Amino acid sequence: MTTLKNFQAEIEEINARERAKQPQAGRVLPSDGQRREAGAPSASEAGTILYEQSDSHSSEQEERILGLLTAHNDEQARSALASLLTQFQGEYVFRIGHRPPLDPLFNGEQFDSAPGWTGIGRTQDEVDKLATGLSKAQDDIGGKASVLLCVGGLHPRVTLLLRLPPPSVAMTTEVRCAVVGNVDSGKSTTLGVLTRGALDDGRGRARVTLFRHKHEIETGRTSSVGMEILGFSVSGVPILPGASGPHDFEGARRDKLGWDEISARSAKIVSFSDLAGHERYLKTTLYGLTSGAPSCVMLMIGANAGLIGMAKEHLAIALALNVPVMVCITKIDMTPPNILAETTKQVIKILRSPGCRKAPVFVNSTEVAVELTGLFAHRKLCPIFRISNVTGEGLDYLRTFLNLLPPSDTNREIFAIDQPVEYSVTEVWSVPYVGTVVNGILNSGRVKTGDSILFGPDSNGNFQQTVIRSMQRKRADVASAEAGQCVALALKRVKRAAVRKGMVVVHKSDAPPKATLRFEGQVLILYHNTTMQRNYQAMLHCGAVRQTVRILSMDHPQGVLRTGDRATVQFEFISHPEFIKVGMKLLFREGKTKGLGVVTRLL
Repeated sequence: MTTLKNFQAEIEEINARERAKQPQAGRVLPSDGQRREAGAPSASEAGTILYEQSDSHSSEQEERILGLLTAHNDEQARSALASLLTQFQGEYVFRIGHRPPLDPLFNGEQFDSAPGWTGIGRTQDEVDKLATGLSKAQDDIGGKASVLLCVGGLHPRVTLLLRLPPPSVAMTTEVRCAVVGNVDSGKSTTLGVLTRGALDDGRGRARVTLFRHKHEIETGRTSSVGMEILGFSVSGVPILPGASGPHDFEGARRDKLGWDEISARSAKIVSFSDLAGHERYLKTTLYGLTSGAPSCVMLMIGANAGLIGMAKEHLAIALALNVPVMVCITKIDMTPPNILAETTKQVIKILRSPGCRKAPVFVNSTEVAVELTGLFAHRKLCPIFRISNVTGEGLDYLRTFLNLLPPSDTNREIFAIDQPVEYSVTEVWSVPYVGTVVNGILNSGRVKTGDSILFGPDSNGNFQQTVIRSMQRKRADVASAEAGQCVALALKRVKRAAVRKGMVVVHKSDAPPKATLRFEGQVLILYHNTTMQRNYQAMLHCGAVRQTVRILSMDHPQGVLRTGDRATVQFEFISHPEFIKVGMKLLFREGKTKGLGVVTRLL
């Protein structure tokens, strides 16, 4: 029986192979077997090894810069520092002194006398002088250096965040984070506290400003995909309203910052998708996870209730989509110690189970938060934050972690700038005095205001022509956008009814893209209580596409599919053709039935 881990590795292989076939690449991706013969890592292992190599190379660059500062060669030190920051998209976590062994650090053990320290040991005086010199060099090249961590004792060390201001709002880096969890686990309240600054009153007052509909305010339950942003300045400080105190709700509401103002003052933006926790809105939550291209999932668990209901379903979906998961245990201020201990034990047990295979790491210090940010996605680690939105306990560690997460929009393996334009539509609005506005993610290429584009497919599979009237990013006007960014486009002379979610926007060309009605895919049935046969129907999620599909045929010897079976299946869209590509990941569900797959052929 094919395991989920092996199947996900094969999906990544197919995806990478399709990217390698693009015209400008001129290269063919070697198979997994060829990699092993050459002694190279497989796709499933590549993330970890690439990170270690990058980390080793950057450590050499760190020591070179520190050597130049020690020798008072300031001009070359500034040049080397500028080169390092350019290589890492204007943001780098710089370490001076020893680096602790990660195993005892992540396990919460005493590590001062433990073996495994790396880096070059320095005295406290040397560490302080180098930190001062590095901060001055960073100021000289137009950036800011902020101290994340300063530890003395047997192993003096300092960790600095070096960051350059973006040239414009269009170039501000973004981290996309999906927030999921069972109903009443504190998702909206936590986001309200993180983005507004004022603590909650214990009755969910902090969440009211996040709700979009009247019935959400009345019931206290999210039913749509809510969007919130948290900006961080060049110095790493959260951009929050000027509330006078931790419980100043009126001040936070009165001085509420607009997205355009937050974007203008930020060097990095964390975009949260506040997804619904109620079972009734699972389809909406699943659409938010597949269409939003999040780089991490924040799973909220109420300490008083534990990992129950839809939280398990959301965790299973995140694992199936292979998205890194972080856990926040909320409401620790109102939970008795014995119940909190039981919830913690349950979370650890589930994360370590064969279905998850995650190593839980409790974030109880700034050092753990700093060291985890670059590692948790590649090394199967799962950060666990225990927080209280009433007392504020644990929120500083969570903000530090979010501030240092790698950007979602700079991965050029996934978002290629030198490819033709492809933009997925995830939201559609009709704005007074502007017209039809679409929101989505630019999967490849570059667009600018005034470009002639095609959008579709419509119900007949055709594409229509229009022009980009204007563009906004986080509600701030921009003139251009590039692959990986989430932007809103105002379309010229287009009716609202002519555009729907799941459409794509491409550049105008002589040969418009083709819509697909039937396709073939490799699928793995994650769960089904009986058997799956021909003409079985389920809701398919494939990127921003969400439509019911029917099974036309399957290559399984028995002609039916059960839980754990794998097969090549031919699907047909029930309503209208869609734009999909070979290599795209698909997830289909109907009731409790779940299946994962990848598109292998368009018919």
